[in-house]
Amino acid sequence: MIPAVSQSFGLQRTWAYRYFVLSSIATELRLRVVGSRLGLVWLIISPLLQVAMYALILSTVMRSRLPGVDNRFAYAIYLLAGFLAWYPFTEIVTRCVTLFLDNANALKKIAFPRTVLPLIVLGSAAFNNLVMIAVTAIAFLLMGHVPSLQVLWLPVLLIANLALASGLGLCCGVLNVFIRDVGQLVQIGLQFGFWLTPIVYVIDIIPASYRWVIGLNPMFWVLDNYHRVLVYDQPPDLAKLAAVAVLAILLLLLGRFMLRRSQAEMMDTL
Repeated sequence: MIPAVSQSFGLQRTWAYRYFVLSSIATELRLRVVGSRLGLVWLIISPLLQVAMYALILSTVMRSRLPGVDNRFAYAIYLLAGFLAWYPFTEIVTRCVTLFLDNANALKKIAFPRTVLPLIVLGSAAFNNLVMIAVTAIAFLLMGHVPSLQVLWLPVLLIANLALASGLGLCCGVLNVFIRDVGQLVQIGLQFGFWLTPIVYVIDIIPASYRWVIGLNPMFWVLDNYHRVLVYDQPPDLAKLAAVAVLAILLLLLGRFMLRRSQAEMMDTL
């Protein structure tokens, strides 16, 4: 039973619910397995099928556009690295947008800091991404691609990516309580964002005069570093990594402020 506490957004209150967060994550993962013969395999089937589809359709076109990668599976490797960054980002943002609406009954009946809800989403997405990292590592080995020691940067990139998604998702989730159109706009934005991010193509195919548009996309900063570390065996671009970190912190602080200021109104609206 969750002890009754104030609705404070303080980190101390949130820390007091760490076991609730962990048990909720475990329950969510367990529910995915119950009644399923494949269990957690479903976590990787969809992204792998999507990677396979793009690889089969576009690999011939893109094969000559990956300089520095001496591997006949170069495009598939490039795709896997890109989706490894994109999937946790979209999962967190998509789930956070409707997070408070989906948990309206719990928020009304149980006293707990609202910050634990994004943490549950974050924990679940992080676990899913760890599974994908393991599968990607196996796929890389099967395709004869062994990343260099630059791969040690991957945990840093993962944390920055998850923080960016959490900050954006939290802000959109609060707004969606009061303006329900936000949820639809986010879905449209993610669809455009997918094609404005070099996941299934390399930025070199974009005319030089238009590349600045791609450069304004924060997910390009994330994807570029994933590709550097996992595909090209290069160190990350520290300027882009710092920009992602700063933007993530600003969004998290903004989401915290929005959630804190809207607590009373949120309960009335829900």
